[in-house]
Amino acid sequence: MKTLSGGCHCGAIRFDVGFDDDPIYDCNCSMCTKKGFLHLIVPPDRFHLRRGEDSLAVYRFNTKVARHTFCRVCGIHPFYTPRSHPDHIDVNLRCLDDVELADFSIRAFDGRHWEDNIDAIR
Repeated sequence: MKTLSGGCHCGAIRFDVGFDDDPIYDCNCSMCTKKGFLHLIVPPDRFHLRRGEDSLAVYRFNTKVARHTFCRVCGIHPFYTPRSHPDHIDVNLRCLDDVELADFSIRAFDGRHWEDNIDAIR
């Protein structure tokens, strides 16, 4: 397992995440499409928020299970608590430092039809 670092655009939020060839998902739901979120879902013991808890804001919609967190300063969504795995942290691969997307195997997830497809990633 290797540790990757990341954060928001302005640097108010910084974190580390343990990566161990976990699947990365590209969801086509309305939220993920607009944010450009690429999902790396990890258990909480592999995520460490180094700074910025006071800079986080939360947006909830629909079932209100997911906690969509974003930076109050720059508006970037570096991670959140997903509805699919409410006891995990979902890190936006695009918010990690010095990563090349081509180095990851990214799987499509049909989030537009979430209820029909969620069991495939649980």
